[in-house]
Amino acid sequence: MAEQNITNTEIQHETTLFAEPIFNIGNFTVTNSLLNSWVTVLILIIFFVALSKKVQRIPKGIQNIFEIILEEALKLADSITGSRRKSEKFLPISLALFLFILVNNWLGLFPGIGTIGFVEAEGAHRVFIPLFRGATADLNTTLALALFAVVASHIMGTILVGSWKHFNKFINLKAIAEIPGKIRQDYTVVLVNPIKAFVGVVEIVGEVAKVASLSFRLFGNIFAGEVLLASMMALFAFILPLPFMFLELIVGLIQALIFALLTMVFMTIAGTADEH
Repeated sequence: MAEQNITNTEIQHETTLFAEPIFNIGNFTVTNSLLNSWVTVLILIIFFVALSKKVQRIPKGIQNIFEIILEEALKLADSITGSRRKSEKFLPISLALFLFILVNNWLGLFPGIGTIGFVEAEGAHRVFIPLFRGATADLNTTLALALFAVVASHIMGTILVGSWKHFNKFINLKAIAEIPGKIRQDYTVVLVNPIKAFVGVVEIVGEVAKVASLSFRLFGNIFAGEVLLASMMALFAFILPLPFMFLELIVGLIQALIFALLTMVFMTIAGTADEH
């Protein structure tokens, strides 16, 4: 009986692959990772609204720093797109993703994230549920970001090359329709054009692979970092986790940059006609 009472008073907390629900708004469940995402958006809105009120014709201070960063970001985008016009179209999307992911990655290392929460009874056990959880350590968030990036690339492709040309990259009706008209002049069209049409099917598979690659890469790196830090803190809470926290700061920056650059690459490829 004494052992049972001890078990009942123990509080368990395990790092889960899924985000824990915090409360419901009607049929909509708000999880701790979603709360963290809202905090990230709020931080970015407050920061840039405050920054916009201090914009001057002759930049100085933090405005000067951000203008330098923006100029370098445009140069980096130009090296990918090969066109300043395309860079100016694509950069707002890629830069927004970069900032959202970066703040989310770093916010997961902030004191209180993952440690402030409430206790909930589950059967014979009491489980600690954190109020906030690093959003990019939740596969739902990274999957949503990956879907957004891939869909944005298709929207940009449709805008830049036209809906018909973009559609034929995946379902090449044009290649099939050309066969009757060209078969008398060149019989190899019977072999070549069906291959062109089949390449479109491979492209569709590639689009699914893009979503999986983007989401799992970001999730895997950030989630693994959280598990690593939790393990180090369990061994020794002071000093030992500091080098690993510094490492996670770098990993968070690199992963945000990779995601943003890959999004830029996908939009550039989608915005290029087949013949180019």
